[in-house]
Amino acid sequence: MSGVLHDVDMRTQLAGQNRLELLLFKLGQRQKFGINVFKVQEVIQCPALTKLPSAHAAVRGIANMRGHTITVMDLAQAIGGPPIPDWQEKFIIITEYNGVTLGFLVNSVERIVNLNWEEIKPPPTGAAGNSYMTAVTRIEEELVQIIDVEKVMKEIIGIDETINDEIVATDIAEDDQHVLVADDSLVARKQIKKVLDHLGVECTLVNDGKQAYEQLKAWQDEGKDLKKWLALVISDVEMPKMDGYSLVAKIRETPGLESLHVILHTSLSGGFNQAMVEKVGANEFQPKFKPDELGAHVQERLEAHKQERG
Repeated sequence: MSGVLHDVDMRTQLAGQNRLELLLFKLGQRQKFGINVFKVQEVIQCPALTKLPSAHAAVRGIANMRGHTITVMDLAQAIGGPPIPDWQEKFIIITEYNGVTLGFLVNSVERIVNLNWEEIKPPPTGAAGNSYMTAVTRIEEELVQIIDVEKVMKEIIGIDETINDEIVATDIAEDDQHVLVADDSLVARKQIKKVLDHLGVECTLVNDGKQAYEQLKAWQDEGKDLKKWLALVISDVEMPKMDGYSLVAKIRETPGLESLHVILHTSLSGGFNQAMVEKVGANEFQPKFKPDELGAHVQERLEAHKQERG
């Protein structure tokens, strides 16, 4: 795998163009999976692992890499499949989600492909409920599944979904304030909704940027005064059909929508996020699965929205 992720940082130029690059890998012999290159730090041969007592069955152990301890999980086992055999001879994809570095044990790693988000489709109807797919695509007539890593993380290492009542007030929203949420991960949508329910604000949930933009246009066609009614839009970045960056760009160029307040809510890490917030015109960036921070941001926005409405 030497050089396969060379100059990954240079690939950030794809952001804002509704494009992404997927690193393709296999967990077994046939089915291909993909992970956004933005979340990949490197790919390495599986090192020696130290087992953890009482750890989840999918956690193969921990590894020390360049002075940092990294949890390594068998991704095949984590999504309900059989454990990867002869794992000492396999590969680990080192990833970063919300500032947390994780190693995903995989059977083999293939190549990087450049795609348009429009080529990334939601899971087939009826397959999304309890599956670990967040999206699918076809590459050279082969089906490639994109795993809902947020669901895996919640089940294997846990995700904090509680809100500290001392930090975030309850029922601060006015009856006619509303929030639009766009995220392709069911886990993420549920977590955001918990925060909004805690604040007493009504919301509409959609699965991707295209649905979000179509919903905004539908409300506009109905004659809703979105500036007064819609307090904010909370959008994921990585979504099928239209990513969050492109959604913000579409909002900013559409008369009547251009002044909407938009939070990009993503598990992508690093200073790159702030640069993209400024580039596409979002109001702010918020890391995922930090309910107190999200709640505080939404609370501030609801209060500001009240003042704007007079």
